[in-house]
Amino acid sequence: MPKLLELVRNPLAAIAERWTPSPATVRRATLSALVMSVVIVVTGGAVRLTGSGLGCPTAPRCVGDSWVPTSAMGVHGAIEFTNRMLTYVLCAAVGWAIIAVRSQKPYRRSLTRLGWAQFWMVVANAVLGAFTVLTGLNPYTVCVHFLLAFVLITIAVVMWRRTAEGDSAPSPLVGKPVQQLGWLLTCATGLLVAVGTVVTGAGPHAGDSSDVHRIPVEWKSVAQLHADLAWVVVALTVALWFVLRAVDAPVGPRNSARDLFLVLMSQGVIGYVQYFTDLPEAVVGLHMFGAALVWIAMLRVLLSMRERAVEVPDATVPGPAQAGSALSVGV
Repeated sequence: MPKLLELVRNPLAAIAERWTPSPATVRRATLSALVMSVVIVVTGGAVRLTGSGLGCPTAPRCVGDSWVPTSAMGVHGAIEFTNRMLTYVLCAAVGWAIIAVRSQKPYRRSLTRLGWAQFWMVVANAVLGAFTVLTGLNPYTVCVHFLLAFVLITIAVVMWRRTAEGDSAPSPLVGKPVQQLGWLLTCATGLLVAVGTVVTGAGPHAGDSSDVHRIPVEWKSVAQLHADLAWVVVALTVALWFVLRAVDAPVGPRNSARDLFLVLMSQGVIGYVQYFTDLPEAVVGLHMFGAALVWIAMLRVLLSMRERAVEVPDATVPGPAQAGSALSVGV
């Protein structure tokens, strides 16, 4: 009975006392949360692109007093309801990540906090998603809904990265001017994503019907601005790669900049194809997936410019003193 009470009062601490996951398990758990964060973006895009945004016209119930779609609601109700159910899968992935980092030894509060930050971001976006349905797919709330999903991806990437790092203060691997160029690239990429949501809010894929309110701007003009910003991001990426080569930066930042460039080129091809083929749903969905990959690749560039030393015991020191000795290992 005492053990049962302990489990009820503090389940995470009780699990941590009985289970110690391997570093590989912790890594997989945080990666699963990241993968599901991307999946929910793609499935949310599928809801809009198939015109199923109001497939379940109420929230939190699907329709009337029913929590599930009825046969009369057709495929749109099934698509919208499936996306809602995937939110629980996302919660399960985030929950697994929280349990894994809470149970690892030694305990790292910083990772646990990142896990809970993901959880509350999922909750906040779920509430905003319900509000979006209740407001008839207001394009401004749709934009914020999408941007919050990218905040979730950001936290998930940082948490996944931190599982391979220590908790010491970060040490820069490049000089301050290179770091500033990296932050400029980050801001430009963030602006690119934000303008992309305006294209979505003004474009033809409203999420339900042509009667859905749209952002009152010419979407082709905003799409041109989006394309221009994309080339700015490409130029900054190329500049950063050349600078990293010139200063003989470590291979990590150079490879991350190269990977970002390749992802940007692929995303650019998809973007121009969707524009000149009148925005077919499948290509637009692929572009949304590419946007998530671009953001992840950009975050990897920024995070690769510093390292946090990992403390490991010194095997040459016996006894209790062994725990106090540490060796700094690069990421």
